[in-house]
Amino acid sequence: MRNPVRLKNLKLRFLPVLLAAVLGLVWLQPLPVARDLGLVLIAAGLLLRAWGAGHLVKREQLTVSGPYAHLRHPLYAGTLWICTGFALVLGVPGLGLLAATLVWFFASYFPHKERVESDRLEEIYGGAYASYRARIRPLWPALRAPSLAGDMAGERLRWSAARYADNNELGTLLGVASGIALVLLRAANG
Repeated sequence: MRNPVRLKNLKLRFLPVLLAAVLGLVWLQPLPVARDLGLVLIAAGLLLRAWGAGHLVKREQLTVSGPYAHLRHPLYAGTLWICTGFALVLGVPGLGLLAATLVWFFASYFPHKERVESDRLEEIYGGAYASYRARIRPLWPALRAPSLAGDMAGERLRWSAARYADNNELGTLLGVASGIALVLLRAANG
């Protein structure tokens, strides 16, 4: 099994965000309803990421099964749900941090990643990816998956725990579980 902790996520540039989150979880006292709604969003984000990671086959085939039949970027969407959940848990300061993060994400990070990733996938899969991209929304899931016909249909994969682990989701689970443990510990010591 691969190491669940991705070294690229342990860079010094992430330290202020991690410290702010830990301090917020220790000192802030959100309303119980906001905390509970936040925990639901965190769980939903984890489930979406797990569903996506268990279907994703990087660099081997165009993944169009599972959540990829409903949206192109379930891992990013799941992360946004997790961040929103933690923002609710942190209360007003968390929502301010979330607003700043969302501006950065949608104005800078995501447009760049979407362009680079789409160019790379279109180079590999050609018209199949171009057709997929034209029919499947990036971050907002379609309740009913559009029909994927012809060369775009791809192989319908079943969810796989091995793919989940290969896509480094154990590290995400570990990090988020640590955050949830702090939230629950904080709530218990209220």
